[in-house]
Amino acid sequence: MYKDSNKKTVDFQSDKYLVFQMSFFATAILINFLLPRLASYYGVPLYLDNVGTLMAAVLGGYLPGIAVGYLNNIINMQGNPGNAYYVVLSTMIAACGTYFGRKGYYKKFGKALITIPVYALIGGGLGSILTYILYGFGMGEGISAPFARRLLESGSMNVFWAQFTSDIVIDIIDKAITVVLAFFIIKSIPEKLKPGLWLTGWRQAPLSDEAIAAVKKSNTRSFSLRGKIIAIISVIMVCVAVFTTIISYILFQNFAMNQYTYSCTCAAKLAGNLIDTKKIDEYINVGKGKSSSDYLAVRNKLDGIRKGNPDIEYLYVYKFLEDGVEVIFDLNTNDVEGQHPGAIIEYEEYIRPYKSVLIAGGEVDPILDDTQYGKLLTVLDPIYDSSGKVVCYAGADIKVEDIRISTLNYMAKVFSLFMGFYIFILALCIWLVDYHLIYPITAMTASARKFAYDSEEAREISVERLQHLEISTGDEIENLYDSLSKTIAETVGYLEDVEAKGEEIAHMQNGLIYVLADMVESRDKNTGDHVRKTAAYVRLIMNKMREKGIYADQLTDEFIEDVANSAPLHDVGKIMVSDTILNKPGRLTDEEFAIMKSHTTAGSKVIASAMSLVSDSGYLKEAKNLATYHHERWDGTGYPSGKAGEEIPLSARIMAVADVFDALVSKRSYKEPFTFEKAMSIITEGAGTQFDPQIAKIFAEAEEEVRAVTAAHESMLGQGIRNFSEEE
Repeated sequence: MYKDSNKKTVDFQSDKYLVFQMSFFATAILINFLLPRLASYYGVPLYLDNVGTLMAAVLGGYLPGIAVGYLNNIINMQGNPGNAYYVVLSTMIAACGTYFGRKGYYKKFGKALITIPVYALIGGGLGSILTYILYGFGMGEGISAPFARRLLESGSMNVFWAQFTSDIVIDIIDKAITVVLAFFIIKSIPEKLKPGLWLTGWRQAPLSDEAIAAVKKSNTRSFSLRGKIIAIISVIMVCVAVFTTIISYILFQNFAMNQYTYSCTCAAKLAGNLIDTKKIDEYINVGKGKSSSDYLAVRNKLDGIRKGNPDIEYLYVYKFLEDGVEVIFDLNTNDVEGQHPGAIIEYEEYIRPYKSVLIAGGEVDPILDDTQYGKLLTVLDPIYDSSGKVVCYAGADIKVEDIRISTLNYMAKVFSLFMGFYIFILALCIWLVDYHLIYPITAMTASARKFAYDSEEAREISVERLQHLEISTGDEIENLYDSLSKTIAETVGYLEDVEAKGEEIAHMQNGLIYVLADMVESRDKNTGDHVRKTAAYVRLIMNKMREKGIYADQLTDEFIEDVANSAPLHDVGKIMVSDTILNKPGRLTDEEFAIMKSHTTAGSKVIASAMSLVSDSGYLKEAKNLATYHHERWDGTGYPSGKAGEEIPLSARIMAVADVFDALVSKRSYKEPFTFEKAMSIITEGAGTQFDPQIAKIFAEAEEEVRAVTAAHESMLGQGIRNFSEEE
């Protein structure tokens, strides 16, 4: 939607404006097609092939601009197939044009001129480097070639810099004229029509520019959906490109190596057929100054073999001996002068592994290795005398550097084509994702986040805001929107009931925990009100620790409630210990104590069984920690696992202090209660050995609150005993 100067609402989503948009973009493509041909017709040394691209990018957005730039190269490749390799440059210029257009650079002429160096760097700088990678730096016959030749003839630059400088200078002029033409064409279009040229695809109530900006800046936990989709598309396209290139490279290299091997083998066999094995000594003696008319004839024929196969770099006939390689024939090349007949040369590293085989007259497979003359493919064909004995070898070498150069050239072409296609597909995917996925989802998310439940009026406004989004993507997103609207509307009516039921369940859960703890406690005549007092101490310690900022990252509200509510279950494992041991008045034997200690692992198993039966076992996790590890010691000498320090769960370290203190101040059949002061001193003395020193210190510092908890529970216990006696 757009309001013109007469305040009439213009619907740019209508079919009328869709035709208008397509006509404009077709005109941009036509401008890109005609201007270069006009420049060529009149002999103007400029490209002028991006004027339409900039128009479409500035007024239409990323997708139209990149599409026009992409089609520009595809259309122009009909006249020159090499234009297809430069499609990446056109799409990059289009992307930059859209960016500058959105930043307002094309609203003022001066700001538009600032963009010229960027386009020149892409078209001239990157274009020149791409040309070098594709074809190597020669002067060529392009638009910049005459200027490059003059720079080269001046003697101030080499071929590389002459061509590079020429491309940059020509492209600065070209892009300056391109920007000026595009600017004035854009200015000539009425302002009221320009919003209609921006290609959109709304499937909901359109968002304002501010809302769109907020969408793009919205924070996500780690990686936005938009970013993930772009990453997925990129990964898929890169993987396809990489695997296609690798497969093509392997096939190309294998084919080339097979062809080279075949050429070497043929050349070596032809050379071997020329050798008269009876005259080998005669050939060798030529190197000692003796004449041989047959030697010269054979050498000329060997030259003919090599010239007949230009790929062959070295052609020779060698005899392999223990002390070295004896030369029979070794042809000169442009770079290397051949060895004289009879010369003994050392074995090169790459041939040493085959020395014994060659001396014995065996056959070796083609060798591909690095030599002092570069990486060579070597074929050694044995030459047999009339008795079938190998007397020497004919060898042929081919340099394989050309394969690498051809491969790099091939990969550069693939990469250039891929990058242009990638930018185009990426722009298309982003456009579709934004309007069909990101904007609708983000709008729903924003409405859901702003939903207010604190009053009936706020709830009505929130529901109305969500329903006014009018998302109509016609797919799962629309179904999600409809379901979300319906669900939220229904949820509003159920909130109070759910909250009430939640509180009731929480109370029931805590009540069941104490019932279970009381069942265990009733078997142990020594414990009294142990589970309730230890739970109270545990909650007191955690609150004091949070006040002091100790273990603040762990002591959340949820953690404190889970530990305090599950604390009564710390001795639940005693249900597995016999009454005889549990209530024995005297000291336990070693065997009995071992059984008593098993209440920790038994408790762990009991709670683990309970955890397997419920879906939300958050509080049971801490109950398991308490039951299992509350007898561990800070110095690692506790049981059942011998954990030490912070290896012991925090909840169990807290329970250790509360459990030991209550045992000290409580009366047992086998001991009288310690005084409060004595019990507190034992806790303090155990800091750093039996207890976490920070927890022990906090407990000691909270002496008054601890006394209050102890006194309160003793009073409650006494009242309970009196009531029981009165009933009897």
